[in-house]
Amino acid sequence: MFGRGTLKTVEQSQKKKLTLGTLVLFFLVASTLWSFRGPRWGFWAHRQINRLAVYRLPPEMLVFYKKHIDYLSENAVNPDRRRYAVVGEAERHYIDLDVYGDSALTKLPRHWSAAKEALGEDSLRRHGIVPWYIQTAAYQLTEALRARDARRILRLSADLGHYVADAHVPLHTTRNYNGQLTGQEGIHALWESRLPELLAQQYDLWIGPAQYLDNPTEAVWQAVAQAHAACDSVLRFEKQLSQTFDKDRIYSFENRNGVLVRTYSTAFSVRYHELLNGQVERQMRASIALVGDLWYTCWVNAGQPDLGTLAHFALSDEDKKAEAAEQQSWLRRLLRIRPEPDDQP
Repeated sequence: MFGRGTLKTVEQSQKKKLTLGTLVLFFLVASTLWSFRGPRWGFWAHRQINRLAVYRLPPEMLVFYKKHIDYLSENAVNPDRRRYAVVGEAERHYIDLDVYGDSALTKLPRHWSAAKEALGEDSLRRHGIVPWYIQTAAYQLTEALRARDARRILRLSADLGHYVADAHVPLHTTRNYNGQLTGQEGIHALWESRLPELLAQQYDLWIGPAQYLDNPTEAVWQAVAQAHAACDSVLRFEKQLSQTFDKDRIYSFENRNGVLVRTYSTAFSVRYHELLNGQVERQMRASIALVGDLWYTCWVNAGQPDLGTLAHFALSDEDKKAEAAEQQSWLRRLLRIRPEPDDQP
């Protein structure tokens, strides 16, 4: 969704170029600055959803998850960081339900194997696979919990939280994901960035204890259906408001980190938020609820392993180096950079 230097002069006649290490530094600094522009459904929301989901867990899980709450929060954004660099990642974030017709939610197979057999894997991936991939991620987390593999538990929990949150974004369920088919370009950022940026401090995001899901698959599809049902109001209210709002008051310019940017005006955004009647807040709450419920369900299905014995787990220096190397590999693939001699592992 949102992505994120020593200049080396070899000879005076050569162009200056950035080393991979510098690019990684730039990427991290840029992402940090971007995330601090204010609460947003992008990095801020993903981190917040995972963080608040932790507090819904029972004490037997909290003893491990609470200690690693910063890891689960910070790494909630990893799928977005790698979505343009890792083949097969992008389609895990959305599903274009409307390409399957009006009865998509009743006719699409609920399980991946049946869906592949009925529609073909290439076609499915072309239009997004988020509800099916959440099931895969939940299965992987269950196995990691059963094996009491602390590293995988943390990594898969963080990733699962991200995909669940994406499944709750209405515009992640339609091919008209940015209003580009209806002359409403920019609506994606308005809904998932601008509204939380202005109004998230008013949201009530505290939810009760996690609940066991007898049918996780159905819970995931129900979340997707709820998000898709909101698409109509997301698009319709913006179009109606744009047609009645003074044209010179729809957008404004704001100084962000020293850069003057064009964005939806506060007046327009607040009015749009009022028309949606708290929709963004409801979707964030639903995300937090399902993330916590899925983590808890995976733990129960794994046999309720004792996580207390993992409470003192900490990533080693070797683990941290491996994670840093992996993020560099995402960046190499994203920018198609070949390794320089001084950044070889």
